[in-house]
Amino acid sequence: MKQLRQDYRGGAPEVVEAPAPRALPGRILVATRASLISSGTERQILELAQATLAGKAAARPDLVRQVVRTARREGLRRTAEKVRAKLDDPAAPGYSLAGEVLEIGRGVAGLAVGDRVACAGAGFASHAEINAVPRNLCARIPKGVSDTEASFATVGAIALQGVRRAAPALGERVAVTGLGLLGLLTVQLLKANGCRVLGYDPDPARAALARELGAEHAVSADLEGAAAAFTGGAGADAVIVTAATRSSAPVNAAAAISRLGGRVVLVGLTGMEIDRDLFYRRELDLRLALSTGPGRHDPDYEIAGRDYPLPHVRWTGQRNMEAFLDLVASGRLTPAPLVSHRFAIAHAAQAYHLLGGGGPHLAILLDYPAPPRAAPARRLSLSRTAADTRPGVGFIGFGSYARGTLLPALRAASGTTLTAVVTSRGLSARSAADSAGFARAATEPGAVLEDPGTQAVVIATRHDSHAGYAAAALRAGKHVFCEKPLALDREGLDAVRAAAAEAPGLLTVGFNRRFAPLMGEMKAALAGMAGPLQILYRVNAGPLPPESWIHGTEGGGRLLGECCHFLDAMAHLAGAPAVSVQAVAASGAGDAVSALLRFADGSTGALVYAPMGDPALPKEQVEVFAAGRALRLEDFTRLEIAAGGRRKVLRRKQDKGQRALMAAFVAAIREGGAPPIPEPEIFAATEASLALEQAVRTGRAVPLQRQDGT
Repeated sequence: MKQLRQDYRGGAPEVVEAPAPRALPGRILVATRASLISSGTERQILELAQATLAGKAAARPDLVRQVVRTARREGLRRTAEKVRAKLDDPAAPGYSLAGEVLEIGRGVAGLAVGDRVACAGAGFASHAEINAVPRNLCARIPKGVSDTEASFATVGAIALQGVRRAAPALGERVAVTGLGLLGLLTVQLLKANGCRVLGYDPDPARAALARELGAEHAVSADLEGAAAAFTGGAGADAVIVTAATRSSAPVNAAAAISRLGGRVVLVGLTGMEIDRDLFYRRELDLRLALSTGPGRHDPDYEIAGRDYPLPHVRWTGQRNMEAFLDLVASGRLTPAPLVSHRFAIAHAAQAYHLLGGGGPHLAILLDYPAPPRAAPARRLSLSRTAADTRPGVGFIGFGSYARGTLLPALRAASGTTLTAVVTSRGLSARSAADSAGFARAATEPGAVLEDPGTQAVVIATRHDSHAGYAAAALRAGKHVFCEKPLALDREGLDAVRAAAAEAPGLLTVGFNRRFAPLMGEMKAALAGMAGPLQILYRVNAGPLPPESWIHGTEGGGRLLGECCHFLDAMAHLAGAPAVSVQAVAASGAGDAVSALLRFADGSTGALVYAPMGDPALPKEQVEVFAAGRALRLEDFTRLEIAAGGRRKVLRRKQDKGQRALMAAFVAAIREGGAPPIPEPEIFAATEASLALEQAVRTGRAVPLQRQDGT
C-alpha cells in the first residue's frame, strides 16, 4: 500500500510502499477514500522535521534535558546511537479521514465490513491507503454525507468541542479569530446554534469566505473597532481563538474585545503569555478545549476502547464526531467549500510542498483508489541482499530499544545478516527496513517465523506478547532472543518452557546485567568465598507517566517488566536461584516495593525499587557483603571492593552488558555452543518476578520451587 512518510532527518515527506497493518483486537481495518491535511498541525510537524538539530532542540527543550541526562549516565556514543535511532523513526502524518471497513478486529461491536466510517487520531488515521484504527476513534458516516465531507470529521469535532467550551446561548454575540479550517467550521457551528458571529483573519479572502458561510460580519483589520461596532460597545459574550501561532497576541486581542465576565476559549495552538490586567479588569473566564473532546489523550479510551458512560460524559471525542457528521447530513454545515486543493495519494508530496509555502491554500484533500478486493499485502520484499551463508536474524517488534540498543549490539557482534522486520504499523516496518537494511518488511509474524532463511528471531514487542512469540518461534525451529520479561503470567511461562523443552533452538532473554563488565568483576571478587552472601540492590527507577503503556495490560506493570533484571542479577551473584520472596509496597504506590529474597545457598537479597526518586541520583547501586568482604557497584560505572582493610576502586564508562550478551548469543548460534544464560536460570528469574508481583498483591511470602524439585 502507499503511505506518506515524514522523515525527521531531512524533513522531506515522501510516499512509500509499506505493508498493510493487521486488524488487531479492538481495531478495524479501514481502506481510506479521502484524508484531510490539517494545515496548522501538519505544517508544524513539517517545520520541526525541516529544522536543524539546533532548531529541533529549541522546539523541544524537554527532550534536550533528557538527552543530557542520558549522556551523563551512558556516555556520548550510546546516547548518540539512541538519538539517531529516534530520528530514524519517521512520522506518519494525518489524523482525519473517511473510508470503508475492510476487516473487524476481535472485540469490536457496532460495525461491519463494508460500512463507511470517519476516523481520527494521529498515528492511526494516517495518510495511507489502509489504516488500523481503534473503535472509539471511528464514527459511522450517515447516508448523504460524501467522503469529502466526512474526511473533515476530526477537525469538525475539534471545532465543535471549542464551541461547547464556549457554552454559547441563543442570540449571543461571539467572535472567532483565525479563519482557517477550524475557524470557518466554528463560524458555521455558531450560526447553527443561533449566535451572531464576528470573524477575524488577516487574510481578506478568508474573511470574505467567513461571511459567505454565515458570519454576520468578518474583517481582516481593526478587530477592536469592528468588535465595538458589532456589540454596541459592550464587548463579545465569548471569543473563540482558532489561530495557529506561537505569538500570544491572539489571546490578548481576544481579551481586549470581550465584555465584562466574558469567556475566552483557546482552540488553536497559540502562545499563552497573557496580559493579566486585561483579563483581571474584565474578570474573564479563560478556557481551553481538549482537541476532539473527553477521551482525547486517554489510552484507556482511545486504545483500550473503554467508552465513557453517556449519562456522565455526554460528549466524548467519538460522539462529537458523530454530532458533526449529523450536522453535515442535515445541511446545517457545509465543509466542502473549504477544499482548495486535491491530490492523489501518489502525489501527496506535492500537497506538502504547497503546505510548506508553495501558494495559498485552505483544506487540502488526498484521494485514494477504490478498496482492494484481494487480501491486503502484509509482506513487502525490498530485495536488498543476495544469498548469504551467515545466520539470518529477524526482528518481531522494532521500537526505540530495539533500534537504539539491540540492533547496534547485534551489528557489533557481526557474523549475521538481517532478514525481515515485523511491526504492527506498516510504515514502521518499512522505515526500519530502510534504515537498518532488512531484506523484507512485514506486519505479520509469519514473515519471520515461516522464513527458512531466518535462523534467529529477536522479540522486542510489548511485554504481553513476549511469551506467545517466543513459544511460536521456538516451535518454528528458531533460536530466540527475547527482550525481558519472558512472560507476564504462569501460563505464558509454562508455554515457553514446554516449547523450549522440545525445540532445537536456543532461548536467551535480555537479562544483560550479569554480562556487565563491572558485574563480572564483582562476581570474580566473590569467587571461592565461603558462606552465604548478603545482597542489597537499590534501584532509583524514577516516575513513569500514568498513561504509560507499561502500567497497562501490554506492559504488565513495572515489577514484572523491569524487576526481573535485578532478580536475575542477584541470583547470578549468589550462584543459586531464589527459593522464597516476600515484599511490601509503599502506601498508594504499588510499584514502590521493598522485597526480601532467600536463595537456595542460604544467601539473602534485598531489593528496593523506588519510582518516587529523582534522576539526579544514579539509577542502580548494588552492595554485597560476604566473609569479610564488602563490594559496592554504582550504576555500572564504579566498583569498590573492600577486603583486609584495603579498598580497590575500578571505574568504567557505563556498560550494562547489552553488547556482551548479544555477542554471546550470536556466538552460540554460529558455533553451536551453550546458550549465554542457562535455561533453568532464565526460568528461575521469571518465576521470581512472578512471585514478587504475587507477594505484593497478597502481602504473604511466596515459596518457589527449587531446581531439584523440592
